[in-house]
Amino acid sequence: MTIGGCTVICLLTRSDGGRNLPPPSKFPVVLSSDDILSKLKPDAETPSGVSLVRRVSGWKISETDAAISELSSHLSEDLRSKLGRAKSFRKGEFLGLLNSFLLQCAEKIGLSIGSDAAGASSSRLARAGIEKLGFLIGWELASLIAECCSVLEVWKVLEALLLQGLVGHAYVANLTENLLEKNQTELLCLLIKHVPDLHSSELLSVLKYFLSPTDESYGGMQLIREQWKNEALLAIEKATQAVHGKKVTKLAREASILLMMAHDDFSSSEICLHYVFGSSNGEGIIVSSVISKLDGQEVLGLIRYFLKWLRKYYRFPEASPCSSAGAMLGLRTCESVPSFENIVKALGLALDEHFSYLVLNSDFHSELRACEDVVSSLVSEVTESGRLDAMIKHLLSEIRDN
Repeated sequence: MTIGGCTVICLLTRSDGGRNLPPPSKFPVVLSSDDILSKLKPDAETPSGVSLVRRVSGWKISETDAAISELSSHLSEDLRSKLGRAKSFRKGEFLGLLNSFLLQCAEKIGLSIGSDAAGASSSRLARAGIEKLGFLIGWELASLIAECCSVLEVWKVLEALLLQGLVGHAYVANLTENLLEKNQTELLCLLIKHVPDLHSSELLSVLKYFLSPTDESYGGMQLIREQWKNEALLAIEKATQAVHGKKVTKLAREASILLMMAHDDFSSSEICLHYVFGSSNGEGIIVSSVISKLDGQEVLGLIRYFLKWLRKYYRFPEASPCSSAGAMLGLRTCESVPSFENIVKALGLALDEHFSYLVLNSDFHSELRACEDVVSSLVSEVTESGRLDAMIKHLLSEIRDN
């Protein structure tokens, strides 16, 4: 098909997640378009004259693409069959199938993914293969691999899939629910960060999980807090080393301020909330719907979290997002620090959705009064604070009237 002088080829691949996946696509991998498009020629039978659609001939995929497509199809069929008999499916068998596929793909394109002393059933080999060959794994196959990881609790391989951006909520059924049930806090944080379109029901479950930690979940949350602490210390170290150039040192200083703000005075469960409000999942209409469904104690906990951020940004007005610190300095947590604008908008939503409850809740009144001065001082600096300031003043007036 030719549009505006450009030939376009559409290969549609969809998946509904888990065992309800449609039949495998004929081309379940991303094809190398350069080799295909360069060989296409206008069909001689195409009618002359101006037309939005022109027939072309010469469609042919490369031998390498064809081989990888066949390998992907075979693995998809095997995993579908094994998931259909999940009770007899074992972790070693799954890793053996996955590693065999990855090694064959690596051989086809002439890329080494290394070897492992543990052999064909090594999760370390699978992770290395996904990191290097993730671009060859289509969404259908990735969804099957992710479901196998969830069912068999192969968490390190699932982590590699998330980090490579190969997992989407529409492609793996009940993944969020499974991670919540099994208290996989670290993977939940990665899911929120790397899957930008979670359903409102999933986001609500995650928020409740973070706002009301249990004894079983708190250990994972403490590990998350330790990660943020380590990155904050690393940022300070990089900012004080003389071996870096001025640009890197400046970025490290900005990152150290940001990470210090995000770590100090926040509890382990609150640091997990950074991933929600530092990602696109914490924006827009969906988050408004989610906040409206929180109960009284949960919304109070969330508002206290927002107020901590407001005080941090008030004390450190020089703080600003520095997502480039992830790629340049390896400080990946900087990518998940909520911006001032996101915090103000989310706090406004929380106050708006739970206005009546907050007016009648005396435990919250003193915090609201203390917040009034901070918000008022920020109004002149950031326009987003204006609506929040008006809302807080209205809340306080209602409190006095009651």
